[in-house]
Amino acid sequence: MILTIAHETVYRYDLPMRGVVQTHRLTPAKCESQSALSWDVTVTANEGARVVPGGGFRDGAGDWVQGCTIIGPATEVVVSVTGQVETRDMAGVLRGHRERIPPEAYLRPTPATVSDVAIHELAQTARAGLDAPLEHAHALARAVQAAVVYTAGVTEAHTTAAETLALGEGVCQDHAHVLIAAARCLDMPARYVSGYLQASEEGSPHEASHAWVEIWVQGLGWVGFDASNGVCTDDRYVRLGSGRDAREAAPIRGIARGPGSEHLDVTVAVELVQQ
Repeated sequence: MILTIAHETVYRYDLPMRGVVQTHRLTPAKCESQSALSWDVTVTANEGARVVPGGGFRDGAGDWVQGCTIIGPATEVVVSVTGQVETRDMAGVLRGHRERIPPEAYLRPTPATVSDVAIHELAQTARAGLDAPLEHAHALARAVQAAVVYTAGVTEAHTTAAETLALGEGVCQDHAHVLIAAARCLDMPARYVSGYLQASEEGSPHEASHAWVEIWVQGLGWVGFDASNGVCTDDRYVRLGSGRDAREAAPIRGIARGPGSEHLDVTVAVELVQQ
């Protein structure tokens, strides 16, 4: 299918910042399940500030990273993404994605994905009676979906996998962190993926920034699992970037120099153009 995407992120500062430096993972990944027909990322700032585009590179995970610097005084920075992507259903399997980092690198936990006794028990219970690695991965995704009810507003950006499982509620970021931690308990490499999801049946625009998990399955490679929706990724998903957790895979990462506080406003819409 063909999806049109409009994604705008607005940073506002209550006091002028001397400068802002950002890195963007906002370009669709190159793989067999998707190809960008058109894509544009622009950065603008308030009058008096200057936007200096930085260099771009493809990192070891195969994701495109673009830099940008805003020389202040900066009171507002707007990052706008527009484009069309043609997607294909590969039954969740990531094919044709060139990367240099070995899967074993994703066995190393981060503060957000450290497992505790409860996560270990969830993983072992999900695996019981199953032999094939793919069955293990599916069982883990189902177990996480059952253990963590999708609820907005109950967790924060820094909520850990262990805290989420104890709470029993969360959003897609929380589902992803718990699933990653559980997979690593079974010595299955797992990573966080950020991107977009076309979820409405009628194809109308809607809020659609999303996150899911890729688990390394022996014999298949990386396979995408969306524990929030209980499915493997298909042609409704557009993959941007990946990392060991949400912080590493964030579409926009950056730092602002100055005394002011930052206020963030994000709008994302994905529209089905052609089935």
